[in-house]
Amino acid sequence: MPKITVTKITNQTDLEIAFAIRKQVFVIEQNCPAHLEFENEEVSHHFLAFADEIPAGVCRWRQTPNGYKCERFAVLKQFRSLGVGSHLLTALLADLPANANYIYLHAQLTAMGLYTKFGFVAQGEIFDEAGIEHYKMVRTSL
Repeated sequence: MPKITVTKITNQTDLEIAFAIRKQVFVIEQNCPAHLEFENEEVSHHFLAFADEIPAGVCRWRQTPNGYKCERFAVLKQFRSLGVGSHLLTALLADLPANANYIYLHAQLTAMGLYTKFGFVAQGEIFDEAGIEHYKMVRTSL
């Protein structure tokens, strides 16, 4: 099992690595339109996960008019099922401001189990985002 570490991105080199991972997962594997994938970058707080020092996954959060949105969770195929997503979500949640009282995300159906373990609950109806079914999930417990 590789050692998983997560760092908050503070330089352009790591940000470019994060964008490359997101392009691989969302644009290439899941056929999401690139123009939808790369927006709100300048107002987001980005994280990069490593498996034995090899870039493995990414995520980000940003403040929206509705609250704090966790998004763009992407793990490269060869690192899935190793706990990378849990490490990313742990780091992201720890980085949110102390007064972040409404935390939400749009979960792909396959990732809902992970988010449920961190206190997120599905709300509303299933919806399509970039051609993929999602549920809005809101964090109701810590």
